[in-house]
Amino acid sequence: MKTRQLGRHGPRVSAIGLGCMSISQSYGVPNEVEGIATIHRALELGVNFFDTADVYGPFTNETLVGRAIQGRKETIILASKCGLVAPDQGGPNRVDGTPDHIRAACDASLARLNVPCIDLYYLHRVDPRTPIEESVGAMAELVEEGKVRFLGLSEVHPNTLRRAHKVHPIAAVQSEYSLWTRDPEQGVLATCRDLGIAFVPFSPLGRGFLSGTVRSLEGLPPTDFRRGLPRFQDENLARNLALVDRLTQLAHERGCTPAQFALAWVLSRGPDVIPIPGTKHPAYVEENVAAVDLELTRSDLARMEEEFQTGMVAGDRYSPTGRALIDRG
Repeated sequence: MKTRQLGRHGPRVSAIGLGCMSISQSYGVPNEVEGIATIHRALELGVNFFDTADVYGPFTNETLVGRAIQGRKETIILASKCGLVAPDQGGPNRVDGTPDHIRAACDASLARLNVPCIDLYYLHRVDPRTPIEESVGAMAELVEEGKVRFLGLSEVHPNTLRRAHKVHPIAAVQSEYSLWTRDPEQGVLATCRDLGIAFVPFSPLGRGFLSGTVRSLEGLPPTDFRRGLPRFQDENLARNLALVDRLTQLAHERGCTPAQFALAWVLSRGPDVIPIPGTKHPAYVEENVAAVDLELTRSDLARMEEEFQTGMVAGDRYSPTGRALIDRG
């Protein structure tokens, strides 16, 4: 497995990681047995970078990941997150970046994961009511106490990132990034490179859409959260399927799957970009990992830029409630 550097001073990690959220939520009924098998298959293939969060489940994903990696922690770079809080009874998630919450959340995550230290600890969303200096200051104390090794931020504005980095070095920024979500190119990627911070794309396959396997909402489970995302709705879906069809054609010309082509594009963005595609199936881990060895030509990249120009994707990536949680700087 090829490796990449997790920030200027961080460890080497596998060039592709595994996002574990889908094992426990959002994409149909969870299956713990297959989820653990998925993590174990990733390990067998050389993946050592695993991503979870306390809100996934909520709480159940950290417990599952903790069980799956027992006895192997020494070879794993484990990431988790705090600050995005699931409601007690339905409704949208809320954000809490207060120092008291961060400290309590970290202790709870350590217990669920059954590890003495979390390698990379993200603030899942920036709390607009709490200065970022206070949130990162509390996270820095966790580093001093040996509970956390490196700090990260998720879905953060460049200005907020610079303020945070002054308090304590940020090793990684995690945001959605793929052929159909190019938002980080509007300043976040450049800021990361200026500060020596790794960039970790989540949903690099457009929540599965770029794999070409989602053709309508009818095939999605009733609880699948993609049913509420604008890009999967009606006319937006039809327009976006046309893009995926062109991606599929390009992939077939190269003798690979659309998912592999899309992941290879993300990997081509730079050696500081470390995607974490999520899946709950071992077979998809195998497919995704193979993308690490797919070298795109200049012609491939030029055609991708032509087919997936900014503004061609139809619909927002989040519902209004999801957009409200994104840091605006």
